[in-house]
Parts: sequence; structure tokens; C-alpha cells
Amino acid sequence: MSRRWSQSRTTLSVSATVVDVSPFSTNGALVLAAAEDTDRERFFRQLMLYGGAVTLLAPLVLWLALVVPGL
Repeated sequence: MSRRWSQSRTTLSVSATVVDVSPFSTNGALVLAAAEDTDRERFFRQLMLYGGAVTLLAPLVLWLALVVPGL
């Protein structure tokens, strides 16, 4: 039980961290503000798509890789 809890906690921690690429997060907003010589609207959309994909896929992939094998 302890190992499963540890794997679940790791999965949640990593999933919470990877969403920092969203333009609404502090890191994402800093990257967007510091971007030079780029189309900001296009860059914003790219960050939104990437952030959305990471938010949806990372928890699933991590859960499959870390939690499911221990069941």
C-alpha cells in the first residue's frame, strides 16, 4: 500500500508541475512577455495548445507508467 501511495503522489506532483507552460501560469506569462521577435498571438495559441495537451496527457501517461504496473 505504501508503494502505491508513493507512486500516486509522484504522479500528482509531476502532473501539477508540468502545467507551468500555460500562458496563465507565472512561468508561461514570463516566457510570453520575454519573447522577442515573435508573433505574440501565435505564440500565445501555441502555449495554450501545448499547455492543454500536457494537462490532459501527462497525468494519464504518468498514471499508466507509475501506478498501473504496481496494481
